[in-house]
Amino acid sequence: MAPELVVMAGLQAAGRRTPVLPTTRRLAAGPCTAAWPNARRREARQRRVVAELLAEGRSVVVDNTNPTAEERAPLVAAARAAGVAVRAVWLDTPLAVCAGRNDAREGRARVPPAGLYETAARFVPPSLAEGFDRVDLVPTG
Repeated sequence: MAPELVVMAGLQAAGRRTPVLPTTRRLAAGPCTAAWPNARRREARQRRVVAELLAEGRSVVVDNTNPTAEERAPLVAAARAAGVAVRAVWLDTPLAVCAGRNDAREGRARVPPAGLYETAARFVPPSLAEGFDRVDLVPTG
């Protein structure tokens, strides 16, 4: 199977790690900027790690909220530079569902509500016009 870059898109607590797991289990663990909470230049680090994994011929899943086309553009560019397909997986989960799931989280897993609502205000669904080879819509909630 040819390598690909999968760009997850959805609000915090949308279920990025659960509903699509069966379809992405075969892919390499991907970089998530949340995994580097204290790192400087997290986005630059993510771009570097994605490029390195793709250069090794590995498929990669980038598991972030990726709320805007501007934030997804460097990932699409990295896939194009590596000559691999790039797919968006959009978890279309209602804000109220995400807020309820987030409220049930504990400790560092819980996102400050202001962060969730700010992401929701900026969120633009991914589209083929951004350069994705395909966009998979996963309705959840």
